[in-house]
Amino acid sequence: MKKLQKQRRTDIWLLIAAVAILICVVLASMAIRNVPGPKAENNVNMWLTTPDPANRLTQQTPIRWDKDNSKGNVANADTLTIEIKPDIHYQTMEGFGAAVSGSSAYLMNHGMSANQRDQLLNDLFTASGIQLSYIRHTIGASDYSVDEQGQSGSYTYDDVARGKDYELNHFSIAKDRDVIDVLKQILRRNQDLRIMGTPWTAPPWMKYGEQIYNGWYLDYTDPRVYQAYADYFVRYLQAYANEGIPIQAISIQNEPEFTTSKYPSMSMGAAEQANFIKQYLGPTLNRNHLSTHIIAFDHNWDTGNEYAKTVLGDEQARNYTHGTAFHCYKGEPTAMTDVHNAYPDKPVYMTECSGGAWSSGFGDDLSWDMSKLIIGAPRNWSQNVLFWNIALDPSGGPTNGGCTNCRGVVTIDPLSGAVTKNVEYYAIGHASKFVRPGAVRIDSTHYSGSIETVAYRNPDGTLVLIVANTGENTKTFKVRQGNKVFKSTLPSKSAATFQWDDPTSS
Repeated sequence: MKKLQKQRRTDIWLLIAAVAILICVVLASMAIRNVPGPKAENNVNMWLTTPDPANRLTQQTPIRWDKDNSKGNVANADTLTIEIKPDIHYQTMEGFGAAVSGSSAYLMNHGMSANQRDQLLNDLFTASGIQLSYIRHTIGASDYSVDEQGQSGSYTYDDVARGKDYELNHFSIAKDRDVIDVLKQILRRNQDLRIMGTPWTAPPWMKYGEQIYNGWYLDYTDPRVYQAYADYFVRYLQAYANEGIPIQAISIQNEPEFTTSKYPSMSMGAAEQANFIKQYLGPTLNRNHLSTHIIAFDHNWDTGNEYAKTVLGDEQARNYTHGTAFHCYKGEPTAMTDVHNAYPDKPVYMTECSGGAWSSGFGDDLSWDMSKLIIGAPRNWSQNVLFWNIALDPSGGPTNGGCTNCRGVVTIDPLSGAVTKNVEYYAIGHASKFVRPGAVRIDSTHYSGSIETVAYRNPDGTLVLIVANTGENTKTFKVRQGNKVFKSTLPSKSAATFQWDDPTSS
């Protein structure tokens, strides 16, 4: 018996010793894993999109920083050098995104299963995807609005059969039900999302001619109309807030210099817009304690300079106007720099651009989007970049009298719910996935028509460089920050995003 007890005590001690040895091994292993390797500052992460389908925002092997020993080296004189200067900074970015039009929302809600919709919204609005951060939507109907059956439908929030409704007794956002539902689903994924609302027209009874489709302006013969329209914006902001959807900005009129009989539209000259802002909309928002930003213009680059300067040149209107917005369909993004230089305290925004079947191919489309929008707009002081419809069907619809060959950021097949990611998805993703709201644009060397660039410092201190090779040949270049450098090669018509911790901050 004593021998058995002694054996048991021996077994217990052996077990304790074995456990102790095991603990030591585990701790040693943990220590080995926690030994610092190459510092994060020595690694540059890279994502690449090429014209061929081999790379679609695809992460590449990390690149290491090296000491820059090439200065004065004749052998490297032909290598393009991109200088990154974080101490030279420009505007603060508000976000990247697209428009949740009525058509886009309808397709998401009625052309997809719940699981498919969740997967798409996660991909578009969370860090596991491209995490879009800015959305535009239409105040009432646009050229991409549908009814409950998915058929084209035009409406405003205060439609009456006859007479005037100055008190807005018929005001209702009920026909926005799909848009409201989708915006709520997006906000559940990103509570910091910024939303901008834009009307295509005022209610017909407010317009000269009283029609929704024509381009008639607000009825200047009836001053009560102007106050009613200011109240209309207030009611819209309050109604959306009651749905749990805060609206950070409104533009006063979509494309005020273009009108059509095919879909809701309305003309509004620059002087009229300035008068409406200073006498009605601005004071009315203030009286209702609404801090929503008022954005002027919201039309093409080619005429934006003159229009914006007319509105901002009116001192009273300027006091209420936060900034001006632009579209891509005519002109060049340098128009935004002209407005910025004239009024540097007033932000500029890039709020609409659509791709479509008229485009010539993935590589050319990607280069244009990167050059004019993703790189060109911020380099010309824009604080956001937005595409038009976030989703359309394979035929570019459903439409409400507008473009018949436009393309969404993604295409949704309403028969199967399948999603196709278009070139616009990858273009915007090269910015939205990496450049966070609050990022500051910093200085980077830019080679127009060759290696085009834009760079940022994120709120967390990481640096981001977006590069597009818009030329016809593969280009090798080096990126220099301080006394450190890395080298990369980019095929023609390709884009890359580089992200790293600041190697000069330690």
